Amino acid sequence: MLNIFQNIKGDKAIWAIAALLALFSFLPVYSASSNLVYVVGNGTTVGHLVKHAILLFLGFGIIYAVHRIPTHFFKGLSMIALPIVVVLLVFVLAQGTSGGGTNDSRWIRLPIVGFGFQPSNLAAVVLMIYVARYFSKVREIQITFKESILPLWLPVFLIVMLILPANFSTAAILFSMVMILCFLGGYPMKYLLGIVGAGILFLSIFIVTAKAFPDLFPNRVDTWMSRIDSFSNPENTEANYQIERAKIAIATGGVVGKGAGKSIQKNFLPQSSSDFIYAIIVEEYGLLGGFGLMLFYLFLLFRIVVVANGASTVFAKLLVLGVGLPIVFQAMINMAVAVELFPVTGQNLPLISSGGTSSWMTCLAIGIILSASNKSIVQESMAEDDMDETNPLEILSGQL
Repeated sequence: MLNIFQNIKGDKAIWAIAALLALFSFLPVYSASSNLVYVVGNGTTVGHLVKHAILLFLGFGIIYAVHRIPTHFFKGLSMIALPIVVVLLVFVLAQGTSGGGTNDSRWIRLPIVGFGFQPSNLAAVVLMIYVARYFSKVREIQITFKESILPLWLPVFLIVMLILPANFSTAAILFSMVMILCFLGGYPMKYLLGIVGAGILFLSIFIVTAKAFPDLFPNRVDTWMSRIDSFSNPENTEANYQIERAKIAIATGGVVGKGAGKSIQKNFLPQSSSDFIYAIIVEEYGLLGGFGLMLFYLFLLFRIVVVANGASTVFAKLLVLGVGLPIVFQAMINMAVAVELFPVTGQNLPLISSGGTSSWMTCLAIGIILSASNKSIVQESMAEDDMDETNPLEILSGQL
């Protein structure tokens, strides 16, 4: 065990943030899991806590293993993983809807370990690595839209389209993050605006088609479309049941909260241990706890920018931003949903919410960031990539 701690490298602040968030998560997960036990009738609170502990333990094992990998290795790994995640996405999409009315088009069931695997989360990380690789390869040439269609936009649109029918929020976040990374990578703004327009046009066509031919797509399409309708029509209290309960939890939490484990709304709020765990946190720990948690994610954002700025190659800089920004973005969306600034998205709170795949992919991303900050292997990465001082942050300031 001591040898493991001696081999921990990389940005110590990011290690500390990840560890503190994971340790804190046990309190709200244990408290909110009572909804699954006494309302849904699923397992025991101790059982859910043990499962959460095992998932986080394996997640930190992923962080440790990945942060020892030289950064430039992820270039080749993304090329190998990209066709694999496409196959996985096609497989889960083909599963469609089960006879019981539940949606199977997001999960691969793993009966041996007792939970499901969501390929869309892995696809998001792999795609961001792939996009970072693309811009590191073309950094010294003039980028044209025609030449970027096959190597860049075909994989992006293919993966986004495969995720969209079953998981609109993940597809939208992924597409937005790709646009930001392309902007930081120096992709011409006029082409980016055209891509955004094409994306909006495709989404409109998809929605019209889904309305006209509902049997062609999983019932998840109706779910995320009804969420958008409910968000735009707040008077519909029946459709906004989750949001109303979340707002009650936040309002009754006050400044210092009711105390650990004393939430009332956890018994009425669906998904209280995952999608709406932030509302339970504010109810039990008050505005101080809610703002404190938000500051942790903002500090993580700060350290991600610091690591990206100090990275030695263009690929490492874009890689850190590509896999790091979605973590903070997802956290902010989860919090915004709880206070009704966003429609319900189904996005977990990174390293806090219960759930296996999302936590593991967050840990994978953190491991990649730590790899880029690992000074003991940076020379190995520099030997693979020519030293280039071009900084995506400088590109950003220059385009602005």
